[in-house]
Amino acid sequence: MYGPRGAMLGSGGVSDGYEVGSKRQRMMESNPYFAVSSGTGSLPYGYAGGFQPPPFPVVRLRGLPFNCTDIDILKFFAGLTIVDVLLVNKSGRFSGEAFVVFAGAMQVEFALQRDRQNMGRRYVEVFRCKKQDYYNAVASEINYEGIYDTDYHGSSPPPSRSKRFNDKDQMEYTEILKMRGLPFQVTKSQIVEFFKDFKLIEDRVHIACRPDGKATGEAYVEFVSTEEAKRAMSKDKMTIGSRYVELFPSTPDEARRAESRSRQ
Repeated sequence: MYGPRGAMLGSGGVSDGYEVGSKRQRMMESNPYFAVSSGTGSLPYGYAGGFQPPPFPVVRLRGLPFNCTDIDILKFFAGLTIVDVLLVNKSGRFSGEAFVVFAGAMQVEFALQRDRQNMGRRYVEVFRCKKQDYYNAVASEINYEGIYDTDYHGSSPPPSRSKRFNDKDQMEYTEILKMRGLPFQVTKSQIVEFFKDFKLIEDRVHIACRPDGKATGEAYVEFVSTEEAKRAMSKDKMTIGSRYVELFPSTPDEARRAESRSRQ
């Protein structure tokens, strides 16, 4: 129904297996509107009879909680159909900003009405932005992850691979790694298979969930030693299914807190 964007929700709700932005790489090569209609049934034409596409249906969010996830944004815009969510990271850390692409221009108007509404204890700014702003953010993400380095067309070259991973190299390691960006329906066996070349403790693989039981897209994995965890960082930015997975050094305390939240 919506081209190469993966699973979609007709009602705008949250469902198991809904993967936001799971094929963002293909998006850059596809029709700029993702083959999504405006929902009006007809499209405007100029005075000269030329076709004029509808505005690209994207908004920008600012002031998001730093523990915000795709699911939080889906709930914030409950009732609207979301095509993609891009959480903006700077130097590997979430910036508190995001881009949200909707199924049509009319839905953007409804989304803008939620400006200054709260997510948790923070109010969130929702404002219009240009298609190019979103594309630039996607390109920055892709080039930061090192996926399309050879195809980079930005005004300045992407940072070198050694610079990209320098931040994580300087972090203090324990025997635990945090995984982020997992498919929402990922299983423990898939995570074990992902790290099959490394020695992990299988009963210390924890997939983080919200209190309602839905996965957050994060997991914590304990290895037999700190050195083994650091070796396993070589899997950073590798894929599980259609999602590339980020890895971060974590701590036993952080893993315990995530496990406790899942049981609440």
